Amino acid sequence: MSLFNKEKTMKKYSTILSVLVAALSVIFMGCATNKHKAKEIETEMDKGQKLGEETVGVKDGNMVIQKKLEMNEALRRLQNEVYELEDRVYGNRKYGSKGLYGALKDCKAEAVSRALGGDGKLRWTEPVDRVTEKEDEWNIGYDEKDKLVAVSEEFLVDRIERFKKYRQTLMKRQDEYEDKLEVCDAEVKAKKEKTASDSSDE
Repeated sequence: MSLFNKEKTMKKYSTILSVLVAALSVIFMGCATNKHKAKEIETEMDKGQKLGEETVGVKDGNMVIQKKLEMNEALRRLQNEVYELEDRVYGNRKYGSKGLYGALKDCKAEAVSRALGGDGKLRWTEPVDRVTEKEDEWNIGYDEKDKLVAVSEEFLVDRIERFKKYRQTLMKRQDEYEDKLEVCDAEVKAKKEKTASDSSDE
């Protein structure tokens, strides 16, 4: 084989090797960054002392405070916090509570009532938007025991991220409705005082 052909062959193999290395790098990076893969977490500490749900101790020579929850408990707390926040904002139909949304709507209705000099027509355009009312996607078929089943699955990390976004959205709406309700209450109070003043002048 001539020197030219040898160099050509070497360049060819070098190019193939570079492509393989790049492909393997992408594969390994993909595996390393897969947020859905469970990873082992070292939680043991020396000289551990309980502090409620947390533990104070020494880990790898460093003084740390650690909070450890089983994942089902952590998710349960997050979801309950979001559901309670949503009930505070929009009320709970099951228990008949109106929430900030209902309280604001009632306040707006009182502000335009004929008793306070209005026309009695409520102009309300804000729809109820319950962020947690997400339809589950079901796979229907038979399981390992040949029983007909409907199964809904979601990655755990995706569920946590979804409910954290719900919490952020609902906290923002809570602040907005509290501000609007405060303004409306002040408006109704002023109208009541004016109505009472006008009545005493007659």
